[in-house]
Amino acid sequence: MNATTNTANLAEMRQQQLAPREAQMPAVSAGFFDLQAFELIQRVSKAFASSDLVPKQYQGNLANCMIAMDMAQRIGANPLMVMQNLYIVHGTPGWSSKFLVATINACGRYSSLRYEWKGEPGQMDYGCRAWAVERETGERLDGIWVDWKMVKAEGWDAKNGSKWKTMPDQMFVYRAAAFWQRAYAPELGMGLQTAEEIQDTFGAKPMADGSFQVDVASLKPAAEAPATTTVDTTTGEIIDAKPSASDPDDDALRQVEQQNAQGDFNPTPEEIAAIRAREMAEAQQQSATPAPRQRRERGQGLGLE
Repeated sequence: MNATTNTANLAEMRQQQLAPREAQMPAVSAGFFDLQAFELIQRVSKAFASSDLVPKQYQGNLANCMIAMDMAQRIGANPLMVMQNLYIVHGTPGWSSKFLVATINACGRYSSLRYEWKGEPGQMDYGCRAWAVERETGERLDGIWVDWKMVKAEGWDAKNGSKWKTMPDQMFVYRAAAFWQRAYAPELGMGLQTAEEIQDTFGAKPMADGSFQVDVASLKPAAEAPATTTVDTTTGEIIDAKPSASDPDDDALRQVEQQNAQGDFNPTPEEIAAIRAREMAEAQQQSATPAPRQRRERGQGLGLE
């Protein structure tokens, strides 16, 4: 009996020695907060970064591939599909609307998204909303209506190259689906907007590498016109400087001076204090400004008279 038991134990030990080392290791999932998980996601991301099938923003960029891998794992999607549908618009990541719709349809919690239309084409009340049925409860979940009134109020069709001008019905579907997802399944979008929404917000232009470019100058408020300055070409001194926009304080003081010249000016204590403060400021400015050099006639003071 003992001989049989010893033989069985020896056979098990030999099989364990012959078994590969990886087979004895526990299963590891890719992630960031464990050493083995981090090494795994880094190795897989390195393979994606060296591939020509991923978009330009992931080729040779290990960090972008690792982030896309983690996002794919969180929503249960294919990593390559995530990379092909995650865009960078003005430094902000956003999903493509078609990917968001596909994620909702494939999650299994709802029926496929459907769209309900209202109004007449071209009218302000024309638009649609998305809806689906929750499988667990059988309840119909209606999204928000998106119509031309909303589009005009938000200015989505006013951006350069806006798709609202060329394919409005498709944009209605995309926007209605994004609103539905944000209301009933926000975890599927991970808090990100769609690329179409970001493009409408910033007026971005799609680039060849899959990213979007925004004209930053168009986002800045119009700068004030510079002051007009006259320079003496002989001495190089500033003769006159006039601001492009009038100062309200200067206008008020000028009006007071005109009333005083006409003899019908009865200043209040506040007006007297304002005039004295202005006179003191002008006196300080004149004392701080060096006196202008006297112009010289040709040869004057040089011993050439």
